Amino acid sequence: MDKKVAFYTLGCKLNFSETSTIARDFSSEGFERVDFKEKADIYVINTCSVTENADKRFKSIVKQAQKVNPEAFVAAVGCYAQLKPQELADVDGVDLVLGATEKFKITDYLNDLSKNDMGEVHSCEIEDANFYVGSYSIGDRTRAFLKVQDGCDYKCTYCTIPLARGVSRSDTLENVLENARAISAKNIKEIVLTGVNIGDYGKGEFGNKKHGHTFYELVKALDKVEGIERLRISSIEPNLLKNETIEFVSKSKAFVPHFHIPLQSGNNEILKLMRRRYMKELYVERVSRIKEVMPHACIGVDVIVGFPGETDDLFLETYNFLNELEISYLHVFTYSERDHTVAASLEGVVSKKVRAKRSKMLRGLSVKKRRAFYESQIGSSRTVLFEGENKEGYIQGFTENYVKVKSPWNPELVNTLQTVELTDIDDDGLVRFEFVSELVR
Repeated sequence: MDKKVAFYTLGCKLNFSETSTIARDFSSEGFERVDFKEKADIYVINTCSVTENADKRFKSIVKQAQKVNPEAFVAAVGCYAQLKPQELADVDGVDLVLGATEKFKITDYLNDLSKNDMGEVHSCEIEDANFYVGSYSIGDRTRAFLKVQDGCDYKCTYCTIPLARGVSRSDTLENVLENARAISAKNIKEIVLTGVNIGDYGKGEFGNKKHGHTFYELVKALDKVEGIERLRISSIEPNLLKNETIEFVSKSKAFVPHFHIPLQSGNNEILKLMRRRYMKELYVERVSRIKEVMPHACIGVDVIVGFPGETDDLFLETYNFLNELEISYLHVFTYSERDHTVAASLEGVVSKKVRAKRSKMLRGLSVKKRRAFYESQIGSSRTVLFEGENKEGYIQGFTENYVKVKSPWNPELVNTLQTVELTDIDDDGLVRFEFVSELVR
């Protein structure tokens, strides 16, 4: 009988793409993939280290797996596994911990799947994580996450990602296009480009430090791939989102008008302490340019609250900056100290109570911004890609510009693109609509 494997992914879209690739390797070795809540012979947890919370969740996920099958083999991979392998290996029930490069060879480390007395660690020096492994997620949802880049050469003072994933390196353009065609052939309607720092695409493409291609060249090439209905750019640094890319997206048939641009702080003093590579004035320029050529574009923002040195006045500067900016929603991160980062030793530590209060304020602002953006879209005609989950009798989907809509459950709509007119906003903040034309199957 086939052995069963289950996966749990913490963190970002990039982790999802890599979990999916690792899962395909298991399938080719004869394993049957089951849901994490089901009984499996091996549970693989892909970890994240961006926030303290992700670290804490790991232990509860291990317990969850053990509750379903106490005899199951538990493996930890990913960023946290690279940064603190021994810490994970010491968690009761963990049998195997694999670092940044080893995770892609996980099946090589599995022998008889019998439980270990101690967690076994295989973790490289991060300097050795200098080769590229292509990944994409498929079969998990109506959209696919396509990894185009890995690692980061930036030295942001709060971030552990360079320590967990190594130097910036990229997939070859030909391989990205080949993966995009493979995804398209599976009748997946939307591809989301992902990586650690995707605007740096092309660096390390041919094994050296130089850029083989630019991000703009990647975007232009992907736009020509037949059969892809939608292409979405995930998070991209403001200094790397060039006007030529913005202009191209505004005229593209496949690339959608949705940008997610990390800001982190609306105060230049804090941006310098963070060692970000731009000032807030550049951020305003990018947002203004997008809205100029795509007034209906959705713009998401990452922001960190409670960074060392962030006084009440500096936080209010960030709040007011975001309030006045024509953006659509926020992803708010409460600063947490991470080992081996410069920020952990900075002065001006903000109390956790104040951090929580500021986080709550910005989350409230995000709700307000999203509502205002949704209201601006009422009466417009948009295309919705419907998702596959029945949520309490409703089907949900996203327009090209990332407005989330809902409609009574209809399985015929799953993984289809439909033209709709947005009519009004529901009590739970989702948008209702009317079909503009007959259902497209």
